[in-house]
Amino acid sequence: MQTLLHKVLKATGVAALMGAGLLLASCGDKIAPVGEGDMSLGPDNAKVTLIEYASVTCAHCAEFNKDVMPELMAKYITPGKIRYVYREFLTEPRDVSAAGILLARCSGKANYFKVNDALMKAQGEMFGDGTTTNALPVMLRIAKSVGIDEKNFNKCITDPQGLLRIQDNVDKYGKENDVTGTPTFFINGKKFERKTGTIADFDEAFAPLLAGK
Repeated sequence: MQTLLHKVLKATGVAALMGAGLLLASCGDKIAPVGEGDMSLGPDNAKVTLIEYASVTCAHCAEFNKDVMPELMAKYITPGKIRYVYREFLTEPRDVSAAGILLARCSGKANYFKVNDALMKAQGEMFGDGTTTNALPVMLRIAKSVGIDEKNFNKCITDPQGLLRIQDNVDKYGKENDVTGTPTFFINGKKFERKTGTIADFDEAFAPLLAGK
């Protein structure tokens, strides 16, 4: 996996981003507004907007995706009570993280969250032996499940413009928001710290906002 991506990363100048980590600056009290490039679920005009900064190779993100996201979907997103926005960040191993972002994007809006979910659920399979050896085969299997063949998969995960877009987003959000790890949440533009790690945290936070208080 690392060999497959390294040449493109080096050629496009993204290698420094992958190897040196995220350069994130502290920010003021404003969060980057939701834009056309953001992937979201729920109505645009919802009273509450929940933004999650996450990575498909982040174990804590996968835990949230497994334990909390289904309830969040059932109670708030599917009924149209909130808008959920997912913002992509990189975590180790960064080449796999970047490839996962690109794969989800290449799958199209209709399959984006399906692929994201599949990647997070497959973390154990991808990294279970302590290496990234299984990452590429697992990701290719996920790609094929949404109609992406091997040729287009390889092209997708080494797309220079896609890799630069990831870097641009990291730079943009790093300057505007104090995001130092994943998952990080913002509710209506304010950073939200979870206490219990369960849906109860969001129940408590959403209640007054949905009531208009």
